[in-house]
Amino acid sequence: MTARSTRCTTAAKTRTSRLAAVAAIAVAGSVLLTACGDQTESGSTKEGGTAANSAPLFSKLPADIQKAGVIKVGTDASYAPMEFTENGKIVGVDPDVAAALAKQLGVKLEFTSGTFDGLITGLESGRHSLVMSSMTDNKKRQEGLDDDGKKIGKGVDFVDYFSSGVSLLVKKGNPQGINSLDDLCGKTVAVQRGTIYEDTFKAQATKCGANKLTIQAFDTDAEAQTRVKAGGAVADLNDYPVAAYIAKTSGGGKDFEVVGNQTDVGLMGIAVSKDDTQLRDAVKEALDAIIKDGTYAEALKKWDVEDSAVKSATINAGK
Repeated sequence: MTARSTRCTTAAKTRTSRLAAVAAIAVAGSVLLTACGDQTESGSTKEGGTAANSAPLFSKLPADIQKAGVIKVGTDASYAPMEFTENGKIVGVDPDVAAALAKQLGVKLEFTSGTFDGLITGLESGRHSLVMSSMTDNKKRQEGLDDDGKKIGKGVDFVDYFSSGVSLLVKKGNPQGINSLDDLCGKTVAVQRGTIYEDTFKAQATKCGANKLTIQAFDTDAEAQTRVKAGGAVADLNDYPVAAYIAKTSGGGKDFEVVGNQTDVGLMGIAVSKDDTQLRDAVKEALDAIIKDGTYAEALKKWDVEDSAVKSATINAGK
């Protein structure tokens, strides 16, 4: 299937499964943001500091990260409740899980927002060391393949930390009577570019055949939501927790509703370069530790997504 302190600084930007209104999210998605406060500060050190040596898993980290005292994390902060911007900060499920990981690792996890479809490229170029952005773990991403199965990169490894199905988000009242993917044939849908949801719509378009399904893809999910709200598309597709959050909060619950059953339940993962197995294994061990001590469950409960918890950390378990 298939889907983020004290103060923060804002740098110049570009960004997809988040307590601001949908319109505010869309604006926030066009800014490059670095999270640097409450959600990742605990257990961190000043850059190059040594105080984190007492953290349980600090010694498991690569030497360069130990020295820097920070792990740079790429995200697309426009996907509430998973990761979104609020009062200039990147907040949500992923930053809260990252805060718990930081206490185990003894370094700060510093989030920077960009467009979703550029996050793996940023990982490969060294712009960040992790991607934590409600990213579905699948074989295509693991192996670095495009939609046609062509090799376009080295691929990435995933530390799987979240499980979710996908759901359709439609305009409040469901004026087009959409209850399943099959109901979309002959209609127009909106979706975030580069996501697994775009792939799902493409597969449905093939199934629809001559009864054409038109797909409008956008840089951010907020733009796709706006299109549905305006009536230019009949549905958006999202991870169920995200779709449910949008339906509950956008316009005071008057803009959208979730229809149909969850489908394609699968895993989301924290992406790591295939060349960085030491970091990958340290993150996996940290995830197992926070699952065991209960801080992982606390982070998910805060955002009402406990049903998406995993029982243990796995690597590349997505299909």
